[in-house]
Amino acid sequence: MEIRPIFSSLLRNKTGAVLISLQIALTLAIICNAVFIIHDRIVKMDRPTGMDVDNLFVVDMTAYSPTYNPESAIRSHLDMLRDIPGVVDVSPSQAIPLSGGGWSDGLYDNPDRKGANTGAGVFHMDEHGLNTLGAKLSEGRNFTHDEIQYQNPDTYNHPSIAIVTRAFAEKMFPGQDPLGKVFYEADPKPVTVIGVVDTLEGYWPTWEGFERQIIFPTVFDRPNTRYLVRTLPGQRDAVMKVAEQKLGDSRQGDFVRHVRTLDWWRDRTNEGDHALLVMLAVMSGLILAITALGIVGLASFSVSQRTKQIGTRRALGARRRDIVNYFMTENWLITSIGVTLGSVFAVALNYWLVTLFKIPPISWYYIPVGILCLWGLGLVAVLGPALKAAAIPPAIATRSV
Repeated sequence: MEIRPIFSSLLRNKTGAVLISLQIALTLAIICNAVFIIHDRIVKMDRPTGMDVDNLFVVDMTAYSPTYNPESAIRSHLDMLRDIPGVVDVSPSQAIPLSGGGWSDGLYDNPDRKGANTGAGVFHMDEHGLNTLGAKLSEGRNFTHDEIQYQNPDTYNHPSIAIVTRAFAEKMFPGQDPLGKVFYEADPKPVTVIGVVDTLEGYWPTWEGFERQIIFPTVFDRPNTRYLVRTLPGQRDAVMKVAEQKLGDSRQGDFVRHVRTLDWWRDRTNEGDHALLVMLAVMSGLILAITALGIVGLASFSVSQRTKQIGTRRALGARRRDIVNYFMTENWLITSIGVTLGSVFAVALNYWLVTLFKIPPISWYYIPVGILCLWGLGLVAVLGPALKAAAIPPAIATRSV
């Protein structure tokens, strides 16, 4: 099949072809970026957290008594929770991991706090924190009981030691062994790294520093207290009920606000991403369907307008497959123009999204795969009208002259 005469025919009736090409171009740009965003969000939501999420729950308590003694109540609650059958470990924590809310700091590698800072999420936990989370030390040591500091948040003074994640260590001390290295927080007081955890995710899943975390040996003695509780597999829900009852009956001058699983907090944080994924998937499906209908409509219109031409070709000896090939080639030309323009649109749209929403740049292979998919969509969409055109009997076409 020669392409030049088909292309010349398109130029003589170019309005429909131009509109479909533009539609294909926009479809390619939108679909490539939508699928990339969907894949990127799914990967982020499914990545390892470094925690035993399925067996963790969070107890949130609030004081009401004017005689409430935070440190005494926290120590009493910790002993009570650790004695419950099925509990692996318990630790206080100033915030809830994977919850979308927490504490972050900008850290420096020099006491003058000059140069770019390294952002990191901050946990404040006792010596049971790592075991409670289910996180594993890959280097160094854990905190000791004597190193835990009970502090009032209003007069907070950061400790001189910390456990950090591998991601933080590589960012702060690239190419170096982080053990024994120091970094600086809000003042010139150095913080020495005593342990490294390979993986531990923080509070904000969409933040680029989500895997950069620091754990300080601090317990905040304040009216609002949170406890992370890790249970044996399969016993979480039963332990939650016992813990809520025991803490409610402890009469330390506070009450249980709520007890929720850690995966409840994670799912709550990911609600926006789930909604975005559904919206993008539905939108992508609708755009593809509309594009396919547009191709079918143009091809059907072309068949109805060229009945005489098709009949004449059939009468001169053209086979059915020649007619099908004609319309397939015509559609391939229209689609090729569209995907060529769409490739430029896709890159421009991604640049705008990266600049405005700080999403990662699109991987290069999404556009070639998108082009192949739209070529396939175009050929499938035009197949019906092409077969209809090939079925026109030469006699009927000639009698219509």
